[in-house]
Amino acid sequence: MNAIVSFMKRHYKKILIVLIAAVGLWSFMPKSKDGDPEKDKLLLELLTYVIEKGHYSPSEINDTFSKGVYKEYIEALDPSKRFFLQSDIDEFAQYETKIDDQIVNRDLTFFNLTYERLIQRMEESRAYYKEILDKPIDYKVDESINTDYENAPYCKNVAELKERWRKQIKLSTLASLVEKQKLQEKGTDKKEVKVEVKTYEQLEKETRENALKSLNENFDFIKDLTRADWFSVYINAITTRFDPHTSYFAPEDKERFDVSMSGKLEGIGARLQKKNDYTEITELISGGPAWRGKELEAGDVVLKVAQGNGEPVDVVGMRLDDVVKKIKGPKGTEVRLTVKKQDGSLKVISIIRDEVEIEETYARSSIVEKNGVKYGIIYLPKFYIDFENKDSRDAAKDVAIEVERLKNAGVEGLIVDVRDNGGGSLKTVVDISGLFIDQGPIVQVRSAAGRKEVLYDRDPKVAWDGPLVIMTNEFSASASEILAAAMQDYKRAVIVGSKQTYGKGTVQNVIDLNQFVRGSTVGDLGALKTTTQKFYRINGGSTQLDGVKSDVVMPDKYAYLEMGERDIDNAMPWDKIDPAPYNTWSNQPNYDFALANSIKRISASPQLKLIDENAKWLDNRNDITTYSLQIDKYKQEQKQLDEMNKKFKAISEYKNNFEFKSLPNEEEQMKTDVTLKEKRERWHENLSKDIYIEEAIHVLDDLQNGANKGVSNKVKKEKLLKS
Repeated sequence: MNAIVSFMKRHYKKILIVLIAAVGLWSFMPKSKDGDPEKDKLLLELLTYVIEKGHYSPSEINDTFSKGVYKEYIEALDPSKRFFLQSDIDEFAQYETKIDDQIVNRDLTFFNLTYERLIQRMEESRAYYKEILDKPIDYKVDESINTDYENAPYCKNVAELKERWRKQIKLSTLASLVEKQKLQEKGTDKKEVKVEVKTYEQLEKETRENALKSLNENFDFIKDLTRADWFSVYINAITTRFDPHTSYFAPEDKERFDVSMSGKLEGIGARLQKKNDYTEITELISGGPAWRGKELEAGDVVLKVAQGNGEPVDVVGMRLDDVVKKIKGPKGTEVRLTVKKQDGSLKVISIIRDEVEIEETYARSSIVEKNGVKYGIIYLPKFYIDFENKDSRDAAKDVAIEVERLKNAGVEGLIVDVRDNGGGSLKTVVDISGLFIDQGPIVQVRSAAGRKEVLYDRDPKVAWDGPLVIMTNEFSASASEILAAAMQDYKRAVIVGSKQTYGKGTVQNVIDLNQFVRGSTVGDLGALKTTTQKFYRINGGSTQLDGVKSDVVMPDKYAYLEMGERDIDNAMPWDKIDPAPYNTWSNQPNYDFALANSIKRISASPQLKLIDENAKWLDNRNDITTYSLQIDKYKQEQKQLDEMNKKFKAISEYKNNFEFKSLPNEEEQMKTDVTLKEKRERWHENLSKDIYIEEAIHVLDDLQNGANKGVSNKVKKEKLLKS
């Protein structure tokens, strides 16, 4: 997980695609170029005060804390060590044990110094890469590059820094050049389109031009960042030292969080991205006002935005966040977009903003058959809820609806898939768990003061009393772990998945910072998400660090990599409390039979053995950080990699021979909704290549028919002996 977070920190602005329905998602701080030092000081004071008063176990703000903030912040600013010089770090280092004092005294000296130096170094770096890419690169020189930037020293001078840039660019362009040569040898590209034959010199020049364009775009994104954006990085380096899940939300970040939790927003219903100076529509959200209007299309470029009958504002060259602000707005209001269509024509499109549901957020289900028996699959990407409107849809209500629909369709077993589900609302996971048991405790929660609360399902109704499988992986976290743990402790379901889940056993609350400074003139201060409680299984154990261990453990490609909470240096510790009284589920006669059969299938599966071998290979590859920059040696290295990739290609080409279908209500909807139809077909295709869902179906089948199979085999054996 650290590797993924690190990658996102390095590239988040470049890969930014804003989900707008005009959503101001993916924004950071209020966008004043110069920032507001008084507001920054007030934020420092407020954040530390609220954390110290409300955090489950607040760290002491001392020299050790200061060192942690310093390390995390500097790494966040320059993870590949291609901006700062060693002299900069020497200058910064005098503050390594003083940040704690500066926090207390509302002193911005360290931040101001690092921010100004970073902007200076980034601007200087533009000249470095432009100079490097201005002339042909010699790939015959026998040299190499070490990409272990975490352990690399900072460059002593500009000459060393330019050399680091040169090697980084050479590696990137070399990879591109070799790929172009491969396609030329093949004669067609990945889409089987005929490739134009070019000379080596033409290909080499083309790779440099593409690299220059990419770097220019990247630096343009960086240039768009304001002082406030970088202050947000500093603030979060402070908050995350209390624990990995305590963080600051700037006002627009808070809005993004609310949208991600509810799956709803008000706007036009489109996804946007920045391309050079232009803002392009990349997708329309099914059911949204833009989708219903049928005038706006993917590929349209937004040139101007007007509010109702107001004067249109030119948005060419404008920050993506600021374009989003102009397009978003309350339900019922009008926005007029002047767009350039793909045929070059200009068109003014009027759209009345409305509430938009982000379909990808919500639970969805599918039906699959094995030997004439129907089984249901519910995929739950998040435990969503609308905190502002209790009557709005949430994960628990939607899962209950899907369960009822699947029952009406005649399914005899149910899979709930929470793979990659990072959590969400505690209330919804309690309610969802309650669908599968009659009554009883679901999770225990303890506050900082040591007060314990048991959260119960008090509804005696059981929505589904048949065989149940919960699917998890190493990215199933928080609420997903509560569901899996409760069903495991009750022996209500078989947990199928990775060796263990992510290991996040803490509860966060979002606190509005504006309530502490009523009447302030500094504007919206945003919110703080801070850890206020820990949750525990009903058996008393914590999922913190340990996660939930699967009943059926299946190999996966990340099995040997450090990706869980247990691999984060300042994660909260594991502990346990007294168990809550509960009775295990009695209506699961084939539980042991299903587990035993699954173990046999997994140990005999060539595909799973290949996946495990691939996982070990990836773990070994993770330690390789040195690459040749000499073209022939690089090609030889790539050839060896290609040979291994050929061996592991069977993993992606696997088919499980099951056919997955949508429920009748959705089949009807897809007749008029092409986008939904495409998404469901893509999902079903992925399910048909999924060996994990295949094993879950087999386990479900054993839970449903295990006793009958046992009797059938016994009868056959007796008949054989008699004959």
